[in-house]
Amino acid sequence: MGERTDRRTWLKTTLLAGFGGSVAARCARPSTPAPVRLPPVRVARDRIIRTTVGLRPSRPSGFVLRAESHGEKTIIHNYGHGGSGMSLSWGTAHLAADLALETGATRFGVIGAGVIGLSTARLLQQRGRDVTIYARDLPPRTTSNMSAAWFGPTGASEAEHTTPAFEEVWHRATRLSHRHFQDYLGDEYGVRWVPYYSFSQNPPNPQGQQRGLGRLITDLYPETAQLEPSEHPFPAPYVRRRWTMRFEPPVYLNALMRDVRLAGARIVVREFADLDALLAPDEPALVNCTGLGARPLFGDAELHPVKGQLTVLLPQPEVDYMVVGGGLYMLSRRDGIVLGGTQQADDWSLEPSETEMDRVMSGHAQFFSAMA
Repeated sequence: MGERTDRRTWLKTTLLAGFGGSVAARCARPSTPAPVRLPPVRVARDRIIRTTVGLRPSRPSGFVLRAESHGEKTIIHNYGHGGSGMSLSWGTAHLAADLALETGATRFGVIGAGVIGLSTARLLQQRGRDVTIYARDLPPRTTSNMSAAWFGPTGASEAEHTTPAFEEVWHRATRLSHRHFQDYLGDEYGVRWVPYYSFSQNPPNPQGQQRGLGRLITDLYPETAQLEPSEHPFPAPYVRRRWTMRFEPPVYLNALMRDVRLAGARIVVREFADLDALLAPDEPALVNCTGLGARPLFGDAELHPVKGQLTVLLPQPEVDYMVVGGGLYMLSRRDGIVLGGTQQADDWSLEPSETEMDRVMSGHAQFFSAMA
């Protein structure tokens, strides 16, 4: 009995010592991060499948979110999101729905069927209200369908025009929207987490802190890290990686339209020539989600277009990341590789620019051909 006990003790001690030694050896070994291996995008003219143009409804001081009376009707404004409409859609819809419910109305007309209008309609339905959507264009012909798009809400205002009051509303809307989108992750809605690489020729802020609105939401981007040159394949000295949500507008907007229809919304295709025509529907409260349409309807002179143009290449399923920098961006979606980086203020034209296409194509071709 004593001999078996001694042998058992010896085996246990020997095994633990060996295990502890191997752990100590691994811990003592210097850690060298493995380089990220990413397939490059094949940028070529014969891979272009379409070019799209959208007009961002931009306001230097940020989106409009307020209620106002027009006789016996109340209009709740929810427009002017610039290039951040998709990102902020659920958040400002949530706040607009709060304002709408304060009217006591049970029936609402939502004006516009882009992502802002559909999100607002859906939240009103979830709160038990009847909704009719009035719109000139429906998916896939909305401005929202022309967006890239990913969770990037900081393009909603210009820094020199951003007030503390707007910053507070923006911050709340951003966090609400970020949480709402996580209920829509998956192939059905076309929402996914993807790695986002931003590159620069200049070193990051020495304090490592974000400036502007971005400083308030650093926690919304998991696993943010500054990469060493040996850790990435990009031809740039400074690269930061983080994770963000990517949206596929053709999938997402169709699914959202399906949801509002299934919940009983009426869809009326109609264009309103002026404010009197807008006030004609019999719903006691309306939510204005018209984007650039608010300029002629409500005389908002601050609202102006910022033209964006996308060149879409054949899909590359092996490319599953996005990269931003140098005035350009690329993200991979199931419907194609999206190349962008165009911002032309006060340009109302929906015609694609060959000059911009050449700049975006040549810039991306040079970048990806130089990848390690």
